[in-house]
Amino acid sequence: MTREELLSRITIDPNVCFGKPCIRGYRIWVSLILDFLASGMSVKEIIQDYPDLKEADILACIAYGAEMTRERYIDIPLEAET
Repeated sequence: MTREELLSRITIDPNVCFGKPCIRGYRIWVSLILDFLASGMSVKEIIQDYPDLKEADILACIAYGAEMTRERYIDIPLEAET
């Protein structure tokens, strides 16, 4: 699946979830799925909890996150060398 095909699975509608990016019009935020992945959940576990989702939806969230980092960044303090 191409990046464009993955990103087409993400929708932003001002009338749904205050305009936050969601998966295919569901009320499942992209940020929620990324938080699950960051906490160590597997794709399989997420799909078990949200059976309407497909693996491509999870990949779409990752692709969307990657796109966002091209536009924004978060300052992370450097650790002092010891």
